[in-house]
Amino acid sequence: MAWYAYCLTEHQALPNGTRARRPFLLEGIQGVGGAPVLSYPSGEFAVVVSEYDRATHKVDEKTVLEHARVVSVCFRNGTVLPFRFGTIFDTDDALRQAVRSNRRAFGVSVERLRGKSEMRLKLVVRDGSLRDAMINVELPDTVGREYLAKLREKASKERERQTKARALSVQVHKLFNPLEEEVSCKKVASDGMLIDIAHLIDSKSVEKYQNRYTMATKQLKNCELVISGPWPPYHFLPGKLRTVAGSS
Repeated sequence: MAWYAYCLTEHQALPNGTRARRPFLLEGIQGVGGAPVLSYPSGEFAVVVSEYDRATHKVDEKTVLEHARVVSVCFRNGTVLPFRFGTIFDTDDALRQAVRSNRRAFGVSVERLRGKSEMRLKLVVRDGSLRDAMINVELPDTVGREYLAKLREKASKERERQTKARALSVQVHKLFNPLEEEVSCKKVASDGMLIDIAHLIDSKSVEKYQNRYTMATKQLKNCELVISGPWPPYHFLPGKLRTVAGSS
């Protein structure tokens, strides 16, 4: 039997609150394709899974939403370590081995993320001073002096965008004061850039964090700001855990 894996959590966060020896049904949750969701025990941890048949199921956009929904439901009850979307273990042994080989990392991560939530900010910056930096530089097909000149121009514009993004992310950090953050920046349209920020905060301070939104919209000029959360800590898992998978 193959298993589709959503996340790992602690037994105490699940409805029965005890260490089970066999997989048991989690009532009221539907997984990928409407499948029942079970808790698969492994030591002090439980892997939240659904039975999965590769011959009759396919991983698509709908599966992304179903995966996220299950992780979010589990997150309401305790700390979760989300598995990468599309993680499938083809056998019980493969699932158990994945937990055994990462047990120490799982334990450290659960301890670090207990009581923490992820908040997300999206800033769309449309600043007149950035208009020139937003111009896309096309590299010529030929090599030589012209190519090198265009390459330097392209790098210069990228540095200008990144400098602006760093300055804004520092300002945002001071306003929201998160425990940790991850920032990415990309160009949008021809006159703006999107700064995507994930903040790790104490779950007890979500309301305080949300209340700072109004202040942020007033201070961050020439920016469109969207806030969402709380979410499971997708952006704050060690790289090793992000890639844990069976035969996905």
